[in-house]
Amino acid sequence: MRRLFILLPPMLWLLLLVAAPLGILGLIAFAEAGPGVPPFIPPLGWAGGPVWQGSSESIGTLLADPYYLEAFLRSLLTAFVTAALCLLLAYPMALGIAGARPPWRIPLLLLVLLPFWTGFLPRLGAWIGLLRDGGWVNGMLGAMGIGPLRLLYSDLALYLGMVHAYLPFAVLPLATALMRRDLALEEAAADLGAGPWVVFRSVTLPLSLPAAASAFLLVFIPAAGEFVIPELLGPPEAQLVGRVLWGEFFQNRDWPLAAGLALALLVLLLPPILLFQRLGRRG
Repeated sequence: MRRLFILLPPMLWLLLLVAAPLGILGLIAFAEAGPGVPPFIPPLGWAGGPVWQGSSESIGTLLADPYYLEAFLRSLLTAFVTAALCLLLAYPMALGIAGARPPWRIPLLLLVLLPFWTGFLPRLGAWIGLLRDGGWVNGMLGAMGIGPLRLLYSDLALYLGMVHAYLPFAVLPLATALMRRDLALEEAAADLGAGPWVVFRSVTLPLSLPAAASAFLLVFIPAAGEFVIPELLGPPEAQLVGRVLWGEFFQNRDWPLAAGLALALLVLLLPPILLFQRLGRRG
């Protein structure tokens, strides 16, 4: 009975804030688009009858129209490249934090978290100011006789904004794992004649691979559904799932199709989420 009282609050929390919204989203995905508020014909007799009135039109549209398939593929590719770049930058930062003296580690971690202390939109506004045609970056390139270049609303601006936003998610798990590693193994490899690169490749990297996988997934999962950064920094033709979903919901007012997009994205991200949870339990 005591265990039931302990588990009851989180179970109710998950039921009300996870399971119930997903159920409503599923019902909307199988509804029919139509005029009114909300702009769909409710299934399961919401309108007053017990007869199923659902439709799989939105799911069929997602499967038949290559526009949505391209949006999913581009979103997954963008998330993969973002996670790979974050992991590539996070390793030297995490090694530097782990190799610092203990009194300096907390201040260095706070510097990594410093971007979170400011608003998300002001940070993106700063990138817009830096990368626009008359911005500081093009000003410096013009002084060197290069440019001006079209930097804003490009893939470069998109990945700069994504990496800047998600880099701390990759640094923190890596730094935590590297601070707990056994330095005696690296010292033994160095005593046997291994150079710094060989020590990293043969000792440090294998020991930190579970944390690296967790860091990769911790960036990949939210980046796959990102909307704000592609909308403000990315090229107009970069129709990622977040932008397509926003357009279907707010512009086309096709709530069933938008709900179907959200469910399809969740299904695609479910294996990485389960893998991340398994790595967390092993860690």
